[in-house]
Amino acid sequence: MKKKVLTVLLTGAMVASMAAGATVVSAEDNDNTLTVWAWDQNFNIKSMQIAADQYAADHEGFSVDIIETSSDDCQTKLTTAANAGDYSTLPDIVLMQDNSYQKFLKAYPDAFTDLKDMNVNWDDFGALKQSYSMVDDTHYGVPFDNGAVIACYRTDILEEAGYTLDDLTDITWSKFEEIGKDIHEKTGKYLLTSEATGGDTLMMMIQSCGANFVNEDGEAYIVGNETAEKCIDLYTELVQNDVVKLVNNWDEYIATITSGEAAGIVNGNWITATLMSTEDQKGLWGITTMPKVDGVDTATNYANNGGSSWYITSNCKNVELAEDFLASTFGSSTDFYDAILSETGAISCYLPAGESDVYNEPNEFFGGQPIFSTIVEYSSHIPEFTKTPYHYEARECVNTAVVNIVNGTAKEDALQEAQDTLAFKMTE
Repeated sequence: MKKKVLTVLLTGAMVASMAAGATVVSAEDNDNTLTVWAWDQNFNIKSMQIAADQYAADHEGFSVDIIETSSDDCQTKLTTAANAGDYSTLPDIVLMQDNSYQKFLKAYPDAFTDLKDMNVNWDDFGALKQSYSMVDDTHYGVPFDNGAVIACYRTDILEEAGYTLDDLTDITWSKFEEIGKDIHEKTGKYLLTSEATGGDTLMMMIQSCGANFVNEDGEAYIVGNETAEKCIDLYTELVQNDVVKLVNNWDEYIATITSGEAAGIVNGNWITATLMSTEDQKGLWGITTMPKVDGVDTATNYANNGGSSWYITSNCKNVELAEDFLASTFGSSTDFYDAILSETGAISCYLPAGESDVYNEPNEFFGGQPIFSTIVEYSSHIPEFTKTPYHYEARECVNTAVVNIVNGTAKEDALQEAQDTLAFKMTE
């Protein structure tokens, strides 16, 4: 894609506040300039610019060059540099998705700088969020946006069927199914919607148990995995009993929500931005915890879906500056997180931010709930699980198994096919 270079020079004298304007200058041969790769002008890039504003207020002459680079391009460019044995093309700092980073750290460990000497209290971030960018207790990334899962429900539809948000709080999936069947019978609405082969519901279910569709050695682990089978059985029943509506793609997924065909959604908290775009539904939504898997000792009502973190590459010429910049902003500043929440909608995974007045303000769209502090609190409870570089391949395999079972394939055959397919994909 075409790259846009955003060069920001900020000095203490020029910056009156975190929202102050910036002057464009060249970044070449400037020890106080850091280059950054990131995507999304209104979210990631804007958040990085606000961080630069804040840091420059106390560090005269500091600047950042933000090169707009898609997530896929970040990965492709990193792979190209590694295969060429030349990391000189990399920026000082790169943004990477949590679900894909482990693949690159394990394949190209010398592409990144470890953060052993970084001045950050890592306990101020949830254990799971930290683990995405760690290997053998060593940190490589500074956590950024929050991917904690929330369950969102149309409270007016719940009320029509005789339920409240409390009835769906801290429940199991079997209780969810019971309520969902009743709501469908009374209103014709589904309680949940999900994409058929690209949906994340199954991944969130198993990871809320601190488990995955791979074993500790990273091998495909679907057949013989009791937790996996429980999740697949529950999810299949939800589809077969008209509790979950399966759709073909993302557009259909969103349409079932905005049209009111589905009364609920379980996904990463970033979904709130989509919900809040439907102005006519203001005040009709509420959030709570996701259901947990029945019969699993490690099951919880918490999971993660999405999120990203910042990484210092091995090409960084001023690691001390990069570390101090990230530590002073993304790693420790509640003022910073207050600012980007209102400016970009980015929700912090820095736990102390959830205690601020800004995060505890009532949200009118969600019936006056302080949703942002609630989401930060949820992120502190998410269990760790074995990561896999083949997250998206596993997702496709198990979702395909569910579709096949619903369409009449014997469960044993569908799961064996999923196991074999995932194992094969891991060899490609």
